[in-house]
Amino acid sequence: MQLIGMLDSPYVRRCAVSMALLGIRFEHRSVSVFRHMDTFKAINPLVKAPTLVCDDGTVLHDSNLILQYLESLSAPKSLWPRDGGALVQALRITANALVAMEKTVQCVYEQNTRPAEKRHQPWLDRVTTQLQAAYDLIEADVAKAGSGHLVGSTLTQADISVAVAWGFTQFTQADRAPKSRYPAIVAFAARMEALPEFIAYPVDRE
Repeated sequence: MQLIGMLDSPYVRRCAVSMALLGIRFEHRSVSVFRHMDTFKAINPLVKAPTLVCDDGTVLHDSNLILQYLESLSAPKSLWPRDGGALVQALRITANALVAMEKTVQCVYEQNTRPAEKRHQPWLDRVTTQLQAAYDLIEADVAKAGSGHLVGSTLTQADISVAVAWGFTQFTQADRAPKSRYPAIVAFAARMEALPEFIAYPVDRE
């Protein structure tokens, strides 16, 4: 099984860390959708990261769908709570983290791929507001959890997604999510980044 994509993508890193925590063996291939487009296109003509090449050669993309498939392989081990009430909380927090990832990506593209004279500042301001709103909601949940996990007593996809989102934002758009505004997330992310599975797949590899 191969996971294709660069770890500076939060979606790729989210899958890599999750696979490691689920105990799924895989090869990570650092192929860029920009610098290695022809190589990536040969694997997945949609040039979509992350891409998962299954053992039988089937190609999957979209981190949520990849993770759904991986959960089926690792059952009964799971990164989602079994209890319905806990599950809905984990889903809510994960959804907020995915918004933070998405809005950070939009800021990166607006700044790094669009010519300066064509950047639309009102759009960038709007996206930044959404980015900060997502982290405001996450900060409240992380502060409530204290030094524990975000939902229940075990690590879930909510923990992974929040830490990965924060690492990506700080790597690419730190000025839009100042650490002084989100002290609980800062402390939480530091604990998560110290886990072997996060260390093995750092955000800034290559």
